Amino acid sequence: MKTTVESSGLPADAFSAKCPTRQVLDHIAGKWTILVMDALTEGTMRYTELSRRIEGVSQKMLTQTLRSLEADGFVTRTIHPTIPPRVDYDLTSLGRSLAEPISALRQWTEHHINEIEDARRQARGARACPADHERPLRRLARPLAALPKRPNTTGMRALRRLARHRTRRRLGRP
Repeated sequence: MKTTVESSGLPADAFSAKCPTRQVLDHIAGKWTILVMDALTEGTMRYTELSRRIEGVSQKMLTQTLRSLEADGFVTRTIHPTIPPRVDYDLTSLGRSLAEPISALRQWTEHHINEIEDARRQARGARACPADHERPLRRLARPLAALPKRPNTTGMRALRRLARHRTRRRLGRP
């Protein structure tokens, strides 16, 4: 039995562009959303704990992700009246119900990473030919060297300089 979306009265269908489930699915499938949700399965965390746990996330992206998770009802944000203010994040019951499949997805990825990397290497090997890495340089160097000289265009000068450098490298000159 399909769920009916209360706002439209239509059945929930993530394949339909107009269905709100598509927006939620896009949000849930985001890189940082998955990592934040999975990190919060370990328990209540402060903002700095989350940023340390999730390497590579910027302050802006972590803040945006936490705000949207809170707006969707997956995360609660608790502010403690201390100096400095202490803010804790935790999963709601809705968030915990979503965290289980997210954790399973992370575990599956960690378990199969070697197979995935092997497939990627084979795909790159099938596409590559011995001189593939040189071809883009030759293609780029010719048109850039033929660019008209414009004294006030710094970007064009940089492109010409790059073309000369690539040409010299190809010819074996320093």
